[in-house]
Amino acid sequence: MTAAMRRAGLPVIGPLGRSADIGHASVVMLCVPDSQIAAVARDIPIDRVVAHCSGAASLAPLAPHEGFSVHPLLTVTNSTAEFAGVGCAVDANGPRARAICDVLVQALAMRSFHVADEMRPLYHAAASVASNYVITVVELAGELIERAGVQREHLIPLVRAATENWARAGASALTGPIQRGDEATVARQREAVARHAPESLPLWDALAAATRLIAHRADGTPSTGARS
Repeated sequence: MTAAMRRAGLPVIGPLGRSADIGHASVVMLCVPDSQIAAVARDIPIDRVVAHCSGAASLAPLAPHEGFSVHPLLTVTNSTAEFAGVGCAVDANGPRARAICDVLVQALAMRSFHVADEMRPLYHAAASVASNYVITVVELAGELIERAGVQREHLIPLVRAATENWARAGASALTGPIQRGDEATVARQREAVARHAPESLPLWDALAAATRLIAHRADGTPSTGARS
């Protein structure tokens, strides 16, 4: 995020390590594991505004500082330089912190929204599914296609098309044998997975079951509960 902040013309020092001298910085942004936010915040002078980038944590770990939180819905590294249009969960516990948070969001052209404290773990679970579990699913596809003797790179256009179609149409973008009700083909697929990648069968079954529920919701028919 520091690269994007500098690109937007914001004065930035760092990123700094935990033992570094923060000097006269009036705002300190913590990018540490959730379990360490409170401990690190306690070491920061009380006159500074302190922020964190956690999606799941409330502002409580920053007490007694005035502070805010920003959690962009984007995979962020030190080199990420473009946040324009990205959704961002924000919160603040005082006027100074709120004003600083607003400046940051506007400078990076993000789209801010608020999540209630009790819903932040659920919100963060959704973010984990979108950023992490999608990788888990396509990694499974990559392993299966490579065992079939085909390079995984050939899946890339298919994965991109699927995510772009979902962005436009949601669950109605679902295609494939489960969506068509072709259980004979699904059964043959499962037999192949069981034979060539048995360690992946539990994940395959879970995904097929979840996909079947989505397909039935999309077409308005009750789920048969059939096993794929």
